[in-house]
Amino acid sequence: MRYEERAKLTAVRALVPVAILVSSPVLLIAGAPIRRRYLRYVYRDEAPQILDKKRGWVSAHYFVVTSPLLEWLCWPTESLARLVSRRG
Repeated sequence: MRYEERAKLTAVRALVPVAILVSSPVLLIAGAPIRRRYLRYVYRDEAPQILDKKRGWVSAHYFVVTSPLLEWLCWPTESLARLVSRRG
């Protein structure tokens, strides 16, 4: 999406938290592996940038990656995964 497309940016900005809340039961149970896999997909080598200031382009992935709600909902499984990995 281009920066100038304000309506699309507003719609995506409003719908990303709704989508995260709809998927919250899954994220609370298996959030860490899902989030890791998603971030690996977004930041892979051949992927387009999620924010390109030179061309004035922003991806919907930018709003998902920077969402504090996603990070908050994945926190329980991430802390559990760290606890299990420490104990071996």
